[in-house]
Amino acid sequence: MPTILSAPATVRPSTRPHRRSLAELLAPLDQLAADSPNLVANHDARFDSAGETYTLPRYLFVGPKGGDTPIRLGIFAGLHGDEPEGSHALVQFIKLLEARPELAAGYYLSIYPVCNPTGFEDDTRHTRNGRDLNREFWRDSAEPEVKLLQAELTSRSFQGIIALHTDDTSDGFYGFVRGATLTRHLIEPALQAAEKFLPRDRRAVIDGFNARNGVIRDCYDGVLSAPPRSRPRPFEIILETPQTPPEYLKVCAFVLALQTILAEYRKFIAYAQNI
Repeated sequence: MPTILSAPATVRPSTRPHRRSLAELLAPLDQLAADSPNLVANHDARFDSAGETYTLPRYLFVGPKGGDTPIRLGIFAGLHGDEPEGSHALVQFIKLLEARPELAAGYYLSIYPVCNPTGFEDDTRHTRNGRDLNREFWRDSAEPEVKLLQAELTSRSFQGIIALHTDDTSDGFYGFVRGATLTRHLIEPALQAAEKFLPRDRRAVIDGFNARNGVIRDCYDGVLSAPPRSRPRPFEIILETPQTPPEYLKVCAFVLALQTILAEYRKFIAYAQNI
């Protein structure tokens, strides 16, 4: 594990015991961004919670030129603070892209590793305000994290949105699909890739939803998603890892699934441009 660093200037020292260190998680990425030609760190989005100031960290990875117009994707993790696997996976994913930028050729990737900073610190599903952020989107929420994320989702007009979650009721990897019709062509390769590390959840009902081969086509209201009126609709994928396996397997499954989605969507865009 990296050495624990002191909290950034934008975060006041905490008196709460046993907090996870957000600074420790993000330190490797900020160090990479300081010298990288591809990675930009942005900690300008701030909000207050119980007298403390937090940032909503965002990292932009600009891949090598791969076409006329860059493909804009948003990748999100840590909406539930007690699901750190996704946050750690995005740290490793960015490290992989920094080492092999060709994997992101043609992409502008906006990556949000911790969407619920107070929940991450406290190891709780909800924010310190007691809210489940992933039921608050596009429902006139007063939660500052939701407002900041909705502003990002609106202003950046993503062509694809991917969210990483952990399910403590499942023994296998699975995914939700929404949005553009091509989404189903992206989820299957992603699940096949994840199966190199974790079994797939093939139950007929997962998390209360009908499922087929680990794919769910319905979802809860209020989850992180594109603005309701956005047209054309981006593809939207939620990847879910089981909670019980070792963390390194969950991280590897997420990273390989993300890498696969990039490769498959690039193929689709190239095919569409040649029609």
